[in-house]
Amino acid sequence: MLRLTVAQTALGRGDDRTEALRETMSELLRMDEPRKRYAAIMSGLDIHYDLGEGHPLLGRRMPDLDVVSSNGPLRVFTLLHAARPVLLNLDEPGGFDITPWASRVQLIDAKYDRAWELPVLGRVTAPSAVLIRPDGYVAWVGDRTQRGLTDALITWFGPPAAA
Repeated sequence: MLRLTVAQTALGRGDDRTEALRETMSELLRMDEPRKRYAAIMSGLDIHYDLGEGHPLLGRRMPDLDVVSSNGPLRVFTLLHAARPVLLNLDEPGGFDITPWASRVQLIDAKYDRAWELPVLGRVTAPSAVLIRPDGYVAWVGDRTQRGLTDALITWFGPPAAA
């Protein structure tokens, strides 16, 4: 971000060399790919936290998708308004049991039938489920086997509640 700020400041100078650079940048930003990349950088969507191997969504900002839940259509980011983590199940309803974390993590069964496209990465394979931190970043991606889910829940949201 600092490098980007320095570059923007440099483009604000008024000499002939800077004007030539500004014109070149304007031409580049008329193209889809450079414009998308620049927009992703400006909005922080290019940030990727290293949370290990796995789905391309892991460690990235969750896209604000229009999903359909049993309560009707909703946007993913509206689920984050309560500043609580969300386990978004995009597979068959009832496939996940997070009872020991139910007071801390919201479980939402929903459907999303369109292509998954991420800023910077482009199209990715649709996940079965994602665990979204309150800041909007994906802490776990998996399926009904739930492999790694308990570890992610403990890492990010503490040990399971006593029964």
